[in-house]
Parts: sequence; structure tokens; C-alpha cells
Amino acid sequence: MTASRWNTIFAATAAVMAAFLGFLIWATPRNDEGFQWFDPMIPGGWMAWTFPVALFFYIIAALLITFTLLAIRYPETPRRGILTIETTRGDRLFITLLGSAFINLAWLFFFGAPLTVALILCLVYAFAVFRWV
Repeated sequence: MTASRWNTIFAATAAVMAAFLGFLIWATPRNDEGFQWFDPMIPGGWMAWTFPVALFFYIIAALLITFTLLAIRYPETPRRGILTIETTRGDRLFITLLGSAFINLAWLFFFGAPLTVALILCLVYAFAVFRWV
């Protein structure tokens, strides 16, 4: 495929993902005071779909879609890092997501909410994994 076709695919994917994010924000409950970020998006639903929960799954889906498109456009070459095993971008994404879950769980156990500092630690961890693993 030509570069312009890939640009079109990337732009269309970004537009669809932006539209879906807009829908999530639109579906967030409101009252006179503004957005109720932590109220259920589907009252009486089987799961507590609050905006933060929906955003979490949106980000995971966006990462998977992005990494799939990157793997198709730029085929992966496994590399050896400090773990001395061959890893691809997808492997490093999985290691990052798994490690981030443990960082957040440990933070909740030792310090409780909020998870702002844990998020910063997860971003540093993600950078390190993609750089050196």
C-alpha cells in the first residue's frame, strides 16, 4: 500500500476512536452542577459502567487497535533486551499492562486512593519497558 493510503487508514481510525470517546463523554450523566463522572452511565445496568471504567476499557482498545495497525504497517522485528528474551512491540505492551496492574494494586495496598502517583510510576515503567526490554 502507498503511504497516502496508510495516512487515510490512520486518519479514519483516529476519527472513529475520537467519535467513540465523544460518545462516552456525551453518555456521562449530568445534572445542574455538571458532569457526574462517577455515576452509572446505564442506570440499573448489570455492571457499574462509570466514565472512568469506560475510559479504562477505551484506552485498552485504543492501544490494541494502534498496535495492530503499527504491526501491519511496520512489521515487527523481535529484539533482545535486559530480560534476554526476544520481545516484539506487542510483547512489551503486554508486559507493560501486566506490570502496571501490579503497580496499581501494590499502591492501593500500601497507600490507598488516589492513584495519581501510581499512574506516574506506570508511565515511567512503560517508558522503561519499551526502551530496554
